[in-house]
Amino acid sequence: MIGEVLRYLAALLIVAGAIFSLLAAIGIVRLPDLYTRLHSASKAGVVGAGLILCAVGIVSGDGPTALRVALGIVFLVLSTPVAAHLLARAALKAGESPAPGTSTEDFH
Repeated sequence: MIGEVLRYLAALLIVAGAIFSLLAAIGIVRLPDLYTRLHSASKAGVVGAGLILCAVGIVSGDGPTALRVALGIVFLVLSTPVAAHLLARAALKAGESPAPGTSTEDFH
């Protein structure tokens, strides 16, 4: 009984993660400049991957696998915002301009 509930929960998490990943991909394609694309990829992409990893941890039913999943989620949450910030800062230093209408007062 509980195993079936966990499988349904994992399926729900996979669907939710896929939706967030799809939204991140749409944001990367549709948003106007590098900075907003980085925002989409770093926020929705991490949530999507985290939800899918949670589903894997639930379905595995194994302690070491669940620990690896937890460590993977922690790594994603800690490293993705830092990488996005560094990429945006490098793009700004290289002269990549934001979309028209974006305020750049806080950039420097």
